[in-house]
Amino acid sequence: MTGPLAGLKFVEMVGIGPGPFAAMVLADLGAEVLRIDRLVPSGNGIERPVDCDFAARGRASVALDLKQSEAVELVLDLIAQADGLIEGFRPGVMERLGLGPDPCLARNPRLAYGRLTGWGQTGPLAPTAGHDLTYLAQTGVLDRLGRAEGPPVPPMNLLGDFAGGSLMMVIGLLAAIQSARATGQGQVVDAAIVDGVSLLATPLLGLIAAGIHSGGRGENLLDTGAPHYDSYICACGGYLAIAPIETKFRNELLAGLGFEPTTFPDVTDRANWPAARARIAGRIASRTRDDWAAIFAGTDACAAPVLTFAQAQAHPAALERQAWITVAGHAQPAPAPRFSATPSGTPSAPQPRGAGTAALGGWGISEHRRAALRAAGILL
Repeated sequence: MTGPLAGLKFVEMVGIGPGPFAAMVLADLGAEVLRIDRLVPSGNGIERPVDCDFAARGRASVALDLKQSEAVELVLDLIAQADGLIEGFRPGVMERLGLGPDPCLARNPRLAYGRLTGWGQTGPLAPTAGHDLTYLAQTGVLDRLGRAEGPPVPPMNLLGDFAGGSLMMVIGLLAAIQSARATGQGQVVDAAIVDGVSLLATPLLGLIAAGIHSGGRGENLLDTGAPHYDSYICACGGYLAIAPIETKFRNELLAGLGFEPTTFPDVTDRANWPAARARIAGRIASRTRDDWAAIFAGTDACAAPVLTFAQAQAHPAALERQAWITVAGHAQPAPAPRFSATPSGTPSAPQPRGAGTAALGGWGISEHRRAALRAAGILL
């Protein structure tokens, strides 16, 4: 394993959505993460071929029947050697398996026990089901996403599951590991998506408090309300995104569009937004997206063509930075961020469920024990 987290070990109790992505990030950065899969798949989640389960890259998979005490004992033996654990089940599930915080921390007092859920471990919503969209709705953030006079628009499941959930889980685990190194004491990390999304909204709430973001949905500077922070259709049907918030950048954009900045409607006055939008929209619609991309290339106009994923992968900037890698024949984003002294390697391909049993040898589980568990139908 290469990367800044090389030497750290994690046990991942395989779930859906944000848990696997958090584990992927840790593995991308060099940690050894062992996936504990169900012996019989639950059928939950969005089914896909193994090689298309990109978030499962970089880890070995072990499939166990966790209803059997021997399997639970094996997991506890693995946890005894781990720096951290990731689980994303509803509150109480790990306790019913015999793998709640108490037995795990008793086996490994320095363990960072990560619990990733939508609503958190406590509160009236904790035992109920939810998904990214419902978590966003509960935080107030969804109310702010979308255009004026339209319904709230889901930002895929990027904002809740992966930003508010997965990345906060990674931060929490690494913080708990650092604390354990200093104090010798592990702890539970309760990463709730609603908490993470609310935290991400802190700068926005500051703008609201200052009266800068004072309108309703789609009526403000950063939410498509302002004419100079939006995407516009071009002559070819593609789109150009513009975001020159500062005056010096805005003047460069206007000059590139063929307007005289000194006579263009002053967008610092909201009363001028409709007129400015109409003029910008009309001008951008007169040329193709690629024409505008060429005009604004290398400038500070804060204008960029809206690319598809395939176009983004082929963009010269992405190629120069090697921003995309190929794993199992599929283009995927490279590990991020980047490190000068301990660069991350290329992740291994996602493994079929249970295909990584041999990795247990590196965790001190003998072949004799593995064979006995397989013979008993406990280990795949």
